[in-house]
Amino acid sequence: MRGRKPSLFGAALLSGAAAFFLTTSLAGQTQPAAPKAAAANSALPRTPDGHVDLQGTYDVATLTPIERPRSANGKLTMTEKEAAGIENAERKRVYDRALPSAADRDAPPIGAPVGGYNNFWIDRGSTVIRVDNTPRTSLVIDPPDGKIPALTAEAQKRITQQFRNGPNADANEENNQNVFRLDPEAYNDPEQRPLGERCLLGFGSTSGPPTLPNYFYNNLKQIVQTPGYIMILVEMDHDARIIRMNQPHLPSSVRKWMGDSVGHWEGDTLVVDTTNFTSKTRFRGSTDQLHVVERFWRTDSRTLMYRFTVEDPQTWTKAWTGEYPWPATDQPLYEYACHEGNYALADILRGARAAEKRGDFDKKADEKK
Repeated sequence: MRGRKPSLFGAALLSGAAAFFLTTSLAGQTQPAAPKAAAANSALPRTPDGHVDLQGTYDVATLTPIERPRSANGKLTMTEKEAAGIENAERKRVYDRALPSAADRDAPPIGAPVGGYNNFWIDRGSTVIRVDNTPRTSLVIDPPDGKIPALTAEAQKRITQQFRNGPNADANEENNQNVFRLDPEAYNDPEQRPLGERCLLGFGSTSGPPTLPNYFYNNLKQIVQTPGYIMILVEMDHDARIIRMNQPHLPSSVRKWMGDSVGHWEGDTLVVDTTNFTSKTRFRGSTDQLHVVERFWRTDSRTLMYRFTVEDPQTWTKAWTGEYPWPATDQPLYEYACHEGNYALADILRGARAAEKRGDFDKKADEKK
């Protein structure tokens, strides 16, 4: 289900696009072959200035994970029979979780996490992605194994020291909760809570860049296009990215939550180069040197292809690339009034104070040892 997010947090998150542009070099980023659909196509919708029209609302919900699962045996594609098995299993999961709860069920153990959403709220998608009519096993296409490259030694040390007491944009609520439950200091300051929990950015890097599926709910992304600016409005957390066309990047002293995005056209492909991230975003543990290049092109009048390449030499041993289609939808994009009545954040901190009085954090620290 889509719509306004309830103010109860701590929910379980279910399962888990190179060119030289102005002053920014993309050296080190290895792009797959140029998209076939990038060449001028007179059949595609166009804006008055002659560029391909990317405008519309798109539903990016999908069952295809970002990284390739072990069960795919390293293959980028799967058969339609395999895809049908995944999609049928999801339909059954949704059906089973919609059944009434047993009236005589036992109460959960004291202190057990019970989550903040039942299945009524969840819409993580019902299909796997298909590219050229072939089901894909992952969004990541480079490296060829579909896995995000290894962290550098520097990144491993940095993340170990900072992750537990610092927010990051892509982490989902439940993963943060599992980590923070072992660290009482993460409950001492609201600014240490996850960004999604604080309604600053949508979790799962749904805001981007790179802008990804969140595998949870509120899956729509809307593009509004003018000659000088392109806006991507993300339903989750009402995040709005403004892409400045044919402009230089801002000075390196100017840092932004979603980076500084500048775009240009290569034929019918929109290329967006983003730098100047703040160290507060930390996409998958990245630094403020994160560099993302995105490519948007139409495969037909109702579908966009989105490709992204991510690079941060201080975080990953090499750049990596993913892609997935954005199917158009006629469904409306709803307001995401996350800040309204966000009592949960204050309640989380109050709960931590009560847990401290009971000695719960001391017990968990002992268990971890």
